[in-house]
Amino acid sequence: MTLRAEIVSPLKRHIDQDVDMVVVPGTEGNIAAMPGRSPVMLQLRGGIVTLYKDDQVVARLFISGGFVDMTSDRCTILADSVRALEDLSPDDARQRLDQLEAQWSHVGPGEYHENDSLTLQIQSVRAEIEAGEEFAKGGFN
Repeated sequence: MTLRAEIVSPLKRHIDQDVDMVVVPGTEGNIAAMPGRSPVMLQLRGGIVTLYKDDQVVARLFISGGFVDMTSDRCTILADSVRALEDLSPDDARQRLDQLEAQWSHVGPGEYHENDSLTLQIQSVRAEIEAGEEFAKGGFN
């Protein structure tokens, strides 16, 4: 029994294939989609999506956030952006992190939406730095 996995960003469809399991970075922690699971829809944080088939990793991609819709036979990820791990640049991400933290320091009291948005962006960029550094060290082999 397999699960249809789709990963879509505003730019294109990145993945559309049958797998055994998909692990996604939920806002409350990683969660696995497997055949037969109960339906759930979740917000995603920035992090790595891992797809498995026959007990092997068949794909790893970095997403900057988004949503996932899991059903008993499907896992559809609507990602803000999707990047291959080899395309991550920790140095570029650090520059973006500095800019975001500077913006965050100027958010005033009562600007809850702006604060929440910047907090999610900062988390995503920090996850990108971590994933890029781990990939550069060969940590995902």
